[in-house]
Amino acid sequence: MGAIDITKKKHKRGSFLLIIIGMIVLIISILMSVIYGATDIHIVTVWNSIFQFDPANTSHLVIRDIRLPRGIGSAFVGAFLAVAGAIMQGMTRNPLASPSIMGVTNGAALGLVIMLAFYPLASSLNQTFAAFIGAGVTVIVVFLIGNLSKTGLTPVKLALAGVAIGTFVQSISSIIALHFQLEKQLSFWIAGGLANTTWPAVQILMLTGSIGLIIAFFIARSLTLLSLGDDVATGLGQNNIITKSAAIIAVFMLTGAAVTTAGAVGFIGLIIPHIVRFLVGTDYKWIIPASAIFGAVLLVVADILARMVNAPFETPVGAITSIIGVPFFLYLARGRGGAKL
Repeated sequence: MGAIDITKKKHKRGSFLLIIIGMIVLIISILMSVIYGATDIHIVTVWNSIFQFDPANTSHLVIRDIRLPRGIGSAFVGAFLAVAGAIMQGMTRNPLASPSIMGVTNGAALGLVIMLAFYPLASSLNQTFAAFIGAGVTVIVVFLIGNLSKTGLTPVKLALAGVAIGTFVQSISSIIALHFQLEKQLSFWIAGGLANTTWPAVQILMLTGSIGLIIAFFIARSLTLLSLGDDVATGLGQNNIITKSAAIIAVFMLTGAAVTTAGAVGFIGLIIPHIVRFLVGTDYKWIIPASAIFGAVLLVVADILARMVNAPFETPVGAITSIIGVPFFLYLARGRGGAKL
């Protein structure tokens, strides 16, 4: 028993150290996001804009009103998408589960398109609420369809239902956008981007997404048991219906907030949880915070690359994450991940 306790303590210290390192890397990444852009800004100017703000200085205004909210917003979006992916993978025991692949992102985008079509003057808060409704309805439909057969919900059925419903929902979004001439707005959500991130958007993002993040932390232990299988979790006295309901709420809160701000940014919820599980193990007490931190780092770095690849023009950040995510997805589908389905 003594050797086991020592091993657990070492693992705990290693996981904690990894999270601390991740936070340091995240702070550096956000700083780089503020410094680099169409025009690079010296770090001294960044420091002065924060602690000695001069409203007459154009660089200070750019930093305070454009680059800071963009950097912070990208961090929150990446964190929320990564945690949503971790929850879905743990809940379904499906290594391919993520908000984008399971259709949740498309559902949130449909809610936004409907709001833009029928209520074009809607506030950002109402748009966020519409994204929540779209994401929530999509999650419920995917789970209901995947659970129709006698054998119940399986990872394969859930993946198939997610792809089918996601494609259907995306088609509806395209039809509505064409009819109401919302192609430009829809193209933003499909491509994904953070160029229009403002402080009010960041505030809404933090308020709504943080609720989902809090739920995720509360159900972390339950997700660890659920990832072992429904029968095992039930045998240990867990109410799986309550756990899954809370997980669904967390997923659509996190995804709705992220999509409202950045559009349909894919693959973060697929990539990060796998990397994190490799680093910290299978305990969701560590997977949730580590996913949040490294998801934030990934999107902040991707957003920096999106500004620098074709400067002074911006590349959609969704394209950057897809370049990383598609090979990873193929590896999971054909390698060790596919064998688990």
